[in-house]
Amino acid sequence: MSIELGPSGHEDTFARDNLPPFGEWPEMRLDGFDYPDWLNVGVELTDRMVEKGFGDHTALIGNGRRRTYKELADWTNRLARALVEDYGVRPGNRVLIRSANNPAMVACWLAATKAGAVVVNTMPMLRAGELGKIVDKAEVTLALCDTRLMDDLVTCAKDSRTLETVVGFDGTASHDAELDRAALDKPVRFEAVRTGRDDVALLGFTSGTTGQPKATMHFHRDILIIADGYAKEVLKVTPEDIFVGSPPLAFTFGLGGLAVFPLRFGAAAALLETASPPNLIEIIERYRATVCFTAPTAYLAMLRAMEDGADLSSLRCAVSAGETLPGPVFEDWMRRTGKPLLDGIGATEMLHIFISNRLGDAKPACTGFPVTGYEAKIVDDEMNEVERGIPGRLAVKGPTGCRYMADPRQRDYVQDGWNITGDTFFQDEDGYFHFAARSDDMIISSGYNIAGPEVEAALLKHDAVAECAVIGAPDPDRGAIVEAHVVLAEGATGDEAMVKTLQDFVKATIAPYKYPRRVVFCDALPKTQTGKVQRFKLREGR
Repeated sequence: MSIELGPSGHEDTFARDNLPPFGEWPEMRLDGFDYPDWLNVGVELTDRMVEKGFGDHTALIGNGRRRTYKELADWTNRLARALVEDYGVRPGNRVLIRSANNPAMVACWLAATKAGAVVVNTMPMLRAGELGKIVDKAEVTLALCDTRLMDDLVTCAKDSRTLETVVGFDGTASHDAELDRAALDKPVRFEAVRTGRDDVALLGFTSGTTGQPKATMHFHRDILIIADGYAKEVLKVTPEDIFVGSPPLAFTFGLGGLAVFPLRFGAAAALLETASPPNLIEIIERYRATVCFTAPTAYLAMLRAMEDGADLSSLRCAVSAGETLPGPVFEDWMRRTGKPLLDGIGATEMLHIFISNRLGDAKPACTGFPVTGYEAKIVDDEMNEVERGIPGRLAVKGPTGCRYMADPRQRDYVQDGWNITGDTFFQDEDGYFHFAARSDDMIISSGYNIAGPEVEAALLKHDAVAECAVIGAPDPDRGAIVEAHVVLAEGATGDEAMVKTLQDFVKATIAPYKYPRRVVFCDALPKTQTGKVQRFKLREGR
């Protein structure tokens, strides 16, 4: 494969040196996404927006105040100058940021990007050992941390072979911490580093459950592509939009939906450090938010809250990703709100959503069509495209794609130029894509292929089921059986009669062989910070 990278502004060549071999890259389809050779996404999302006339528009809302684009540009320029002049950041250095979702984290990300750094955003829930794996793999030398979250990072630094400096910033509105004080007297103008469009701007670590973390490598142009593709085409973002959501900015889903997308189009983002469904509802009501990003489980909770009078009328669309959106949740949402709920699939490797429903063209248990610039197909294990209606592996290519940093697993993810996402899908006769399961969530029982999410969707149609997760449990006779972990609605009783009721209900809703042969009642399901159900924990707990 012939690949030519544009010029680089990095003095520290670590990132470009650790890109995968060109022969292992996916085919990149960049038609329609033309950017100049020299591009700094930090500038594009701040100073350039001021130049376009958005200086007085609100950019970020959080911690009790609003910040305009001009204030954000000035703030990030001061921070960038402090990073360069006081902490010695050089173009290409890796800078780790640890914080909950707040305006200061966005400002630090933009500032480090302006300084030419390769940024590694991390979640506050990670502990010292987990941080250490990320720090060592990326050879991070400088970390910026909300002062409320310093302990684990300081412990990590003591054992790290690379991390030399941990600098605190104030994640609240008072801006009274070391980095804030260093930036206070800096000029509001900063000559951003002249980075190349093909310079790595972001290392996104996957949220895998076991083994060594994988670092996905994203260029400056990639970050603009997800806005100029998905956000422009699917969400149709305008400067009047106000974005809210629950995914951490440390995940590319959150970074796109709560920073890149609004800032690219002169819109605003309202950030929540603790984005529980009640908090999301409160901020939607207070700021009249128009676009919401969260997981299906949160939409379920929001629907229940509407029974108590919650007002979600300001939303013009809601985006669901991270987990498949069960048909019953979609149907209930549409019935209760009348607002579009767009299911989509993305991946850290692809940076953001690449297949999605559209405004005016969304239906239950359907993921829609590829976003402009992307192509997708369903293939078997030999990469042959399968017939419509037959489940298989999802393969995709487009303007973004997998580049693992110095990782042999690159060869597993990219095959014949296609990204193999690890999801089982099928296409209907009209070409719409439908999620079946994560490839490792397909349950093979007595020779039948059973998709766990389909059983979950059937269970959720029953009034007694508040939440559920389905896994395959080992069985000596059938190889595996369907095991459902169920959180009951208030007032329902988890007894043998309820087990039979749910089993019979599933048999009457979908093919009888798919019913859960074992039902486990529980108070709550294990979840990630983004709301994904951690089915592996259910398997481990057996």
